[in-house]
Amino acid sequence: MPTLLERARKTRLLMMDVDGVLTDGRIIQDCHGHELKVFDVKDGHGIVMAHRAKLRTALISGRQSETITHRAEELGIELVFQKIWNKLEVYEKILVDTALAHDEVAYIGDDLVDIPLLRRVGLAVAVADAVDEVKAASHLITQRPGGQGAVREVIELILRAQGHWDTLIERYTKA
Repeated sequence: MPTLLERARKTRLLMMDVDGVLTDGRIIQDCHGHELKVFDVKDGHGIVMAHRAKLRTALISGRQSETITHRAEELGIELVFQKIWNKLEVYEKILVDTALAHDEVAYIGDDLVDIPLLRRVGLAVAVADAVDEVKAASHLITQRPGGQGAVREVIELILRAQGHWDTLIERYTKA
């Protein structure tokens, strides 16, 4: 059985749910039905750093939202799938399109719909406030809850395991 660091070291694609992972799961709607979501800037910077290390990223959401589209474009997330009822079908398509193996993919989830993916990927991650069944299906449970730095926590783990972290932060730590 591979260790957590071995799983992180193999990761080439980080896939994420959106509501409850990149956000705290709350959805704010105004009286016109316009939707607002709150994203953590540290998660966003982590995604940018992941891209600098050539780690690919993907979003799979059961909801359709222009907010998700805009945030993904802003962060350079290349693979974005919305209004997806069967996440496993999309996952299999992504594997074919990217020529990646199951053990080269990490997935971060929080709710029951994420369990089929968590059972397939090389590194399965539940955010701290995920439901118990998701935690049970995961290799790692973050210390931070969804929408509050959980994604950054996972990215740091992957980048450290792959030996990229120190090089990536030099631009900030060198005087």
